[in-house]
Amino acid sequence: MADDTPDLFSPSKKLFLLDGMALTYRAHFALIRSPRFTSGGQCTSAVFGMLNAITDILTREEPTHIACAFDTSEPTQRHLDFPEYKAQRDAMPEDLASQLPWIDKLFDALNIKTIRMPGYEADDIIGTLAHQAAAEGFETWMVTPDKDYHQLVTDQIHVYKPGRKGGESEILGVKDVCQQWEIERVDQVIDVLGLMGDSSDNIPGVPGIGPKTAKKLIAQFGSVEGLLENVDKLKGKQKERVQENAGQAMLSKRLVTIQLDVPTEIDIPSLARQNRDDKKLRELLTELEFETIGKRIFGKSFSVASARSAVVREKREEQIQQSLFEEPSDETTIDEVEHTYHTVTTKQDRAKLIEQIRRVKSFCFDTETTGLDPRTATPLGIAISINKHEAYYVVCPSDPEERQSMLAEFVELLNDESIVKIGHNLKYDISLLKWNGIEVRAPLVDTMLVHTMTEPEMRHGLDSLSELYLNYKPIPTSALIGPKGDEQKNMADVPLEKLAEYACEDADVTLQIANILRPMMIERGVQQVCEEVECPLVPVLVDMEYNGITLDTESLAKYAEVLQSEIDDLQARIFSAAGHEFNVDSPKQLGVVLFEELKLEEKPKKTATGQYSTREAELERLSGKHEIIRDVLDYRNARKLKSTYVDQLPAAVNPETGRLHTHYSQTWTATGRMQSNDPNLQTIPVRKERGREIRAAFVPRDEDHLILSADYSQIELRIMAELSGDESMIAAFVDGEDIHTVTASKVYKVELDEVTREMRAKAKTVNFGIIYGISAFGLQQRLNIPRAEASELINNYFEKYPGVQRYIDETIAFAKEHGYVVTKTGRRRYVRDITSKSRGTAAAAERLAMNSPIQGTAADMLKLAMVKVHRALREGGFKTKMLLTVHDELVFDLWKAEQEQVLPVIEQAMKTALPMTVPIVVEMGTGTNWLEAH
Repeated sequence: MADDTPDLFSPSKKLFLLDGMALTYRAHFALIRSPRFTSGGQCTSAVFGMLNAITDILTREEPTHIACAFDTSEPTQRHLDFPEYKAQRDAMPEDLASQLPWIDKLFDALNIKTIRMPGYEADDIIGTLAHQAAAEGFETWMVTPDKDYHQLVTDQIHVYKPGRKGGESEILGVKDVCQQWEIERVDQVIDVLGLMGDSSDNIPGVPGIGPKTAKKLIAQFGSVEGLLENVDKLKGKQKERVQENAGQAMLSKRLVTIQLDVPTEIDIPSLARQNRDDKKLRELLTELEFETIGKRIFGKSFSVASARSAVVREKREEQIQQSLFEEPSDETTIDEVEHTYHTVTTKQDRAKLIEQIRRVKSFCFDTETTGLDPRTATPLGIAISINKHEAYYVVCPSDPEERQSMLAEFVELLNDESIVKIGHNLKYDISLLKWNGIEVRAPLVDTMLVHTMTEPEMRHGLDSLSELYLNYKPIPTSALIGPKGDEQKNMADVPLEKLAEYACEDADVTLQIANILRPMMIERGVQQVCEEVECPLVPVLVDMEYNGITLDTESLAKYAEVLQSEIDDLQARIFSAAGHEFNVDSPKQLGVVLFEELKLEEKPKKTATGQYSTREAELERLSGKHEIIRDVLDYRNARKLKSTYVDQLPAAVNPETGRLHTHYSQTWTATGRMQSNDPNLQTIPVRKERGREIRAAFVPRDEDHLILSADYSQIELRIMAELSGDESMIAAFVDGEDIHTVTASKVYKVELDEVTREMRAKAKTVNFGIIYGISAFGLQQRLNIPRAEASELINNYFEKYPGVQRYIDETIAFAKEHGYVVTKTGRRRYVRDITSKSRGTAAAAERLAMNSPIQGTAADMLKLAMVKVHRALREGGFKTKMLLTVHDELVFDLWKAEQEQVLPVIEQAMKTALPMTVPIVVEMGTGTNWLEAH
């Protein structure tokens, strides 16, 4: 008999229903480690992520109908049935809450209907509409990361889970859901959820039954009801738990069941996809400063420069405002601006240019090369600008000897300490010249560094600054060599006429930006940190990177074998404790072993994806419960050391120099601390034996040298004493007393000679803890002492060091008034959350506010010391070379013959780098390797 059921399904009717709040949260937290903000301080991470997700769906999937459902704050039937429903959820972060109006504006501009129904959650609305649409012949995709929606899947209704960070989306149908949940029918998702509960929604389920057990029970009994009817077939504790919580199991099943009968009057055809409102969308993207997405949607003509410039105008004095907009508004590209650019190819013309530069106080230069690595790139030319809209491109000969001879013509000019050299990201250009035998000396003005100090929360690329401050769009690099990828050309392939114009424009634009940034730098109070710290440091870092350090690769190879043996032994111990083999490196498998098999904790913490948390902090907390925890931590430490350092460092040795040459970034952290990378030499552990063995592989360049380590002693505590002005703390340092013993004497109220080793150890924790705003709870956890004792220690500390309490109070008050804090050199750290209504958020910002001036001043002092030491070594004609900086330490190749003369010079330079009342102590040591010296 033929099936005469009407075929309602039509693949041409595609409905996409978006779970608004779930997608908003997901987008916001996807960028939580590097959130997006406008120049005015508005967080935009969630809007950015939501827009990307929607445009991706519209482009890839081409829905014919689309809508977005949101939860509301009104209670639902679930709240009435179970008042604790979602009760444990944290309040929405303020940065996220502030974006909700922008999310609504986004949907309005895209002409996508948003649906809110008081008393009903988004999943109920979407479930109802999806089934209604299926009856009307639509194929529906529910766009959400929420697993609860799996219960709604049919042949016509799917779950559409957007990919992360541009990855592929995941589409789940009936077969996928059944496989994932290990069930026969989709509706059994409700039963599994009901048994296991849901901690994120505070749905209790049956205690002791997790996902794995719930799936097994539903597979065996078919449903929660079937399980309750056959409870006698269970055994032991499981039987007892199910019997005792039968009512709770049924309640949980009702709570996780998505409604399909929400009384909505929405007509599915009314959700037909509409054309976006381009005017509204342009305005929105401009306000949110979404440059890249704007260009993707509207083309290259889209620019947010005018909006961002408006923000800058509001912040600047009238004089600075005028300088920002001295260019006519219609001068937007090189074709619309009068300019005079010259190409210089002869020695005679180069001599004329050099003579012209000698008559001025400053000039801007920029190199053009064949690559991004200054050590291996070939110089193609140097662009030089002295006056606005005028520049010269000096062409480098292709013959290596001729090129070297040509570059040598500029040595005297580049070494002249009476002329300021200007550039953008100068470290690249100066490093390139260094590797070609040419030294560049201060004074320098690096517009990238100056802008980073002046506007730390904005973008610092040259093109961005040009559009922001000049209302001018430079020639894009892609116009010369094509987009990034395997087929991208090299600058050497670009015709000279085009390359010269591009290079001259860069120098011209950089010079103009430098002139604009100078008054801004002064107005912001960051002149000292720019002119005395960051810019003079550039040639110092170039020399250090160029010098490199020698690595004993043979000793590392032997140590790799030792480490592998330790790793194998630890893995065997872990397998023995677990009773079987598994992938120790898999957090998921490790979590199952620790919390399901060994049951080390009744209610273990879980990650956002629902896995058991096996982070180091969690394992440290549980380390006393089972020997396997300590072995896992030990295993991870050994594996990380071997893979990150022992195996990788030898491969990073430059085959031509035989040395390691790291790269230093001056602006990696907000505090001013430097970061080393390729390879990272700042994170090599020194406290544990394994890490120390790695330092032992760093050795002098030859038998005529030793490794010298010069390390600031307790620098952050000394800076805290200086900034706080506390008389007792300053006196302890002035008198040369051990600060931890003095602190122990004060907080325990005993004489100095009565301080025990344990007292000193606890006082040391308090001293450093106070710098980072430690609480009584934190101190209790750190020292494993009663809360009352921890509180008493902190109270006694502030009683004996009242200046520290005053410093903390005044610094926090300053931050609340101004929105930032400053170091002794003027470096700013913005703390926007300090006025947050959330006490937890505000408290974290307060800790940041009190700590940043201390950490930042320590960073500035080290940088000033590096500049001063570098100058002293050069002026003294010493052969000793500065090689590395790690935290508060400088590492040198010390020429043995000048040890007696050079050590006092280095020590004095470090001690006097940043004048302070508190005496500065530098600990120095030498040895045949870094470990021995340190």
